[in-house]
Amino acid sequence: LKISAESLFQKAAKLPEVPFQKPDNAIGRNTVTNIQSGLFFGYVGLVNGVLTRMKAELGENSRVIATGGLASVIVPESPLIDTIDEDLTLEGLRVLFEKNHERH
Repeated sequence: LKISAESLFQKAAKLPEVPFQKPDNAIGRNTVTNIQSGLFFGYVGLVNGVLTRMKAELGENSRVIATGGLASVIVPESPLIDTIDEDLTLEGLRVLFEKNHERH
């Protein structure tokens, strides 16, 4: 998401760089709030769309765990996410390291 925002600001030189945050409304009142709305609600829509497809393939009982720096911002907007674990990726790397270390 941050890369998408950076690309937008670099490629469209006249657009101001804005902080990523949830706007008060989907329809903004100026350029800044419209950019924020597009970034925020566009990303939430993307996440919900992908999760809907995955749950259709895996079954509705599949659990969704959000991780990463923006998880706490997105989770309140998605009824499809069950929980947040900001350290899940690091925990997975630790488990892989330990499994590989045991073999040697």
